[in-house]
Amino acid sequence: MHKAGFVNIVGNPNVGKSTLMNLLVGERISIATFKAQTTRHRIMGIVNTDDMQIVFSDTPGVLKPNYKLQESMLDFSKSALTDADVLLYVTDVIEKSDKNQDFIDKVNLLDIPVLLLINKIDLTTQENLEKVVAEWHALIPKAEILPISAKAKFNIQPLMKRIKELIPDSPPFFEKDQLTDKPARFFVSEIIREKILLYYDKEIPYSVEVLVESFKEEQKTIHISSVIYVERESQKGIIIGREGKALKKVSTEARKELERFFNKSIYLDVFVKVDKDWRNSDKELRNFGYQLD
Repeated sequence: MHKAGFVNIVGNPNVGKSTLMNLLVGERISIATFKAQTTRHRIMGIVNTDDMQIVFSDTPGVLKPNYKLQESMLDFSKSALTDADVLLYVTDVIEKSDKNQDFIDKVNLLDIPVLLLINKIDLTTQENLEKVVAEWHALIPKAEILPISAKAKFNIQPLMKRIKELIPDSPPFFEKDQLTDKPARFFVSEIIREKILLYYDKEIPYSVEVLVESFKEEQKTIHISSVIYVERESQKGIIIGREGKALKKVSTEARKELERFFNKSIYLDVFVKVDKDWRNSDKELRNFGYQLD
């Protein structure tokens, strides 16, 4: 008998969802940095064995939206509640348990198994962990609670074992050699965006989107041309940096990461353009792949 199911990962920003996703999938599917709002899309990572297919789905952190981009991000998170066979609700030992009560209420209405994962347990004491477990048990009574540390890879194997027990009997949803539902271009833009998140301060990373204009793959090489879009001329100057040094650093680091990701030589051109107020433009958000009502 073959088993297959959708296992969707939800939770507030910065609790370790993307790190967990990468551990479960065994591939570097979601970018995972220390900044909130790193994941903007819903990203699937597919684990295949002969008799099983688990489709993991990483989602943006749940937050109160301040502009249209964040509204779209929240829609991705809500959509993960509608098609899951198993829900992984990720929290940690730091955040307050009553944050985003609206979303918790939606989780409580679900008629599917919910595994509540308390991450970063290496940062707390046994006494405090017991208190956190009790608080979450009161908030989502039907959830199975599992303390984990994604960073230290603690309790990941028992989690995977429980997921395999819970997914239903079903034929596979995707081809058995498929790792994700996203095209190669998507990972190029994500890797470039990750480097921007790491190298620039304050609001700059959140005002940036990356579009891959051309992706030409040959036997041993890939030629890529991409554009970093910012909202203001001043941001363009910051991205490029003095004598182009900042942009060169980002391009170099992205190229190295892309060569690891695709296992080929990469020729990468990166340009910077201004697209005023793209985060509130329906047209631009659609161009960048965000779903809108």
